This record gives sequence, structure tokens and C-alpha cells, in this order.
Amino acid sequence: MLGATGTIGRATADALLRRGHDVVCLVRTRPGAPAPVTPTDPAGLGGSASVRLVDVADPVALARDGFAGEPFDAVVSCMASRTGAPKDAWAIDHRAHLNVLAAAKQAGVQHFVLLSAICVQKPLLAFQQAKLAFEAALIGSGLRYSIVRPTAFFKSLSGQIERVRAGKPFLLFGDGTLTACKPISDGDLADFIAGCLDDASRWNRILPIGGPGEAITPRQQGEALFALLGRPPRFRQVPVALLDAIIGGLSLAGALLPSLAAKAELARIGRYYATESMLVLDPRTGRYDAAATPSTGTETLFDFYRAVLGGAAAPERGDHAVF
Repeated sequence: MLGATGTIGRATADALLRRGHDVVCLVRTRPGAPAPVTPTDPAGLGGSASVRLVDVADPVALARDGFAGEPFDAVVSCMASRTGAPKDAWAIDHRAHLNVLAAAKQAGVQHFVLLSAICVQKPLLAFQQAKLAFEAALIGSGLRYSIVRPTAFFKSLSGQIERVRAGKPFLLFGDGTLTACKPISDGDLADFIAGCLDDASRWNRILPIGGPGEAITPRQQGEALFALLGRPPRFRQVPVALLDAIIGGLSLAGALLPSLAAKAELARIGRYYATESMLVLDPRTGRYDAAATPSTGTETLFDFYRAVLGGAAAPERGDHAVF
């Protein structure tokens, strides 16, 4: 398994353990990073996943230190670029995954389960193009595959909990109804990913997936937060044109300073998520279709909000946070 130190990866490792699989986590080395944490064993199986530190950018090291000449039945990858910036995306979402695919075939792997993203349906950004390029390589590899494309994660929709709790307004792009999604919890997504190994209906397929319930807009997310706090809703609207101006300025400055060019790409990522729904895209109409977006699991985003407001820890959102 790859990507086991992220929130989705840890949940997926746990889900695999609960199903009785022997799990070996190949963890990327990072200078100065803390030691990786072995996933827990919530089912009480009395075992845990083993961890091997590997350089996924080095095919020789990956085969030697990761697969180590041992046979494996399947690879499950929740690995992704940390920032989504072009250099990082092509290095991890594409080239590193190609290295893993080559090593997997050498190790006799029969099934490759890939965590991708539903936003690759409309690839306007470098990380989406990198993911699609590897998806194509995986489909053409001859291995059995399951490509999971989830909608929005709870952690990506948790950034405004504290500002609302502190009495500040909920920020919206436009009027808050430009986009919608079917948010999915770490646990529900992990169970779906782990189930791909045993459920033949998920083999050799691209699998868009969302959480339970109806699709919800950012305005509905804000209304729910205020309702849970027993307060009247307060919103502040941010025009999308402001993001466009920021992107334009950073792009111009980026011609002189590469660091600003990278910030421009991050701003483009923010604009994408502010204006595109995380739902199945109907290729005939070019519109997002909530009814065509499958659902799984039991935990809703509002359950998650309720838990965090009740004292549960909010997840670390990393480099993709907009607010």
C-alpha cells in the first residue's frame, strides 16, 4: 500500500486490516519528517501493517526496499502529490506511480487499486492531467484495475468551522450555489477502496463515488454550521473575479519569480474548486449530475460537523486548503 500516512491512507490501511489482509505500507522518505505511524488495528485483529521507507522516485530502490523480491497479490495506492503544483504532480501522480506499476508487475501483482479524483473529468490543471496520464497507463498495463474517483473529502470542507465558531461569517464564492458535492468520510471511502479487492463488480472499472445523502452546496454547508451552533446564518460573498485577478497578477509576476508561478497554480486550483462541482460530469450535456453520482457509506458531512463542534479533532487539511 502507498500513501498510508495521509488521512485517507491510514483509514484505508485500517479497512484492509479489518478485512484480514496482510498490509505492507511503502512510505515515502522525506528529509526531516517524523517517523511514520503504523496504522492502528481498530478491529482488534492483534496485528498491524508493517512499514517500509522507500524512495518512490527511484525504481531500483522501490523494487529493492519496497517490494523486496517478495510476491504481492495487490497494490492499493492512496499516494498523491502534496501540493498539486505541476512539478510535484508529474513527479508523484505520474512518474512515481509508473515506477510502482513496473515494480508491481515484477512482483506478480494481479490487481492495482488507485485512488484518483473525480475532478479529472474536466482536466484544466497539471495534477489532473498527471493523474489521467497514469490512469491511462494503468488501464493499458494488463493488470486488473479499480480506479476510484471520490467526490469532496470532509477535511477539505472543514476549513471554516473555527471561523464560524468564532463568530465570523461563512465565506462563499459567488452566491454559494455555484457548486455542489456529495462529501465522503475517510472511513466510508476507505471501506469502498478496500472492497475493490473482493467485489468483482468494481474490477476493471473507473468508479466515481460520493457519500450518503443529497448533493449539497457551500451555502447549505454554512447554513448547517450556523444551525448546529444555534446562530442565525451570516455569509460574506467573495467574487470569483477576485480570484481571477489574483491568478493574473501572480502569473505575470511568475515570469520573473518561479515561486510566484507556483503560487499562481495553487490559486488556479482554488478557483477550480470554487467553480466546479465534485459530481459526475455528463459528457453529453457538459453538466454535473448529482443523480448519476453513486453514494456509499453512512456518515454525512453534517454528522462530521456535529462531531467537531462537540470536541472531536478537525483533520489537517494540508496544502490544498482554500480558506
